Amino acid sequence: MDLHTAEAADQLLGEGDTPPVHEENAEGTSPFLLTADHYGRMLPHALGDLGIAESELVRHIGWDIGIAGVAGRLAKLLDAHLIAQRYSRLVIDCNRPPTAASSIPVISEATAIPRNEGISDGERAARRREIFEPYHHRIDAAIDRRVHDERPTVLVSLHSFTPVYAGVARPWHIGALYNRDTVLPQLLLKHLRAEGDLVVGDNEPYAVNDLTDYTIPVHGEGRGLVSTGIEIRQDLITDHTGQQQWAERLARIFAEIEVELRAERLVI
Repeated sequence: MDLHTAEAADQLLGEGDTPPVHEENAEGTSPFLLTADHYGRMLPHALGDLGIAESELVRHIGWDIGIAGVAGRLAKLLDAHLIAQRYSRLVIDCNRPPTAASSIPVISEATAIPRNEGISDGERAARRREIFEPYHHRIDAAIDRRVHDERPTVLVSLHSFTPVYAGVARPWHIGALYNRDTVLPQLLLKHLRAEGDLVVGDNEPYAVNDLTDYTIPVHGEGRGLVSTGIEIRQDLITDHTGQQQWAERLARIFAEIEVELRAERLVI
């Protein structure tokens, strides 16, 4: 079987499936480039319901609840480009290295994902080729274009987290996430703490690292960009009001941070 025939046999997305990449405000003038790895919870028709109930798919294991609303509003308020991924993280997690065991999870929190059990190398490759790679290639292309046009790029990877995980309550309202590059996270932490009404996580509820994360290590640190991850607690952004309030708060804070970055000549 030649390569073309093999790929066709393992094709994942068909005519009725939506393209994986969602974009808003691609011509935005802001230095901030927004990404949302777990924006959507769509499933390719070929995978059915993954063998789990709809009540599981709409939980945090299926996507980052509320972040789509925040991301879209924030892109508009900042005049920033947003690149997001429409398919559920249970199909393939676009913020995991494809070699990681959690890239295509067999169990998420305590929920078994039967359709992910024992999948072939061909199907695994198809999920990467048709969902993971188009998304990350689009981010790469957007950064390349900005570099070519001599436009500054500050990468912000937007996420949300469940208030309770594995039975443990999480007190933070929002967290700044990072690995090696601490410039933007420290500025963000300073501004968030100055709000006075927030419990702010410093690399909480997660810390970024090369083994468990992809977007910040590869597109941010790997390309020498000022960058940060953001996690917002999901119960704060489940409705339109919460999403608007958090988008407005973050837009105000990032406008202030942009002034500081320009003063330090980190954004020119």
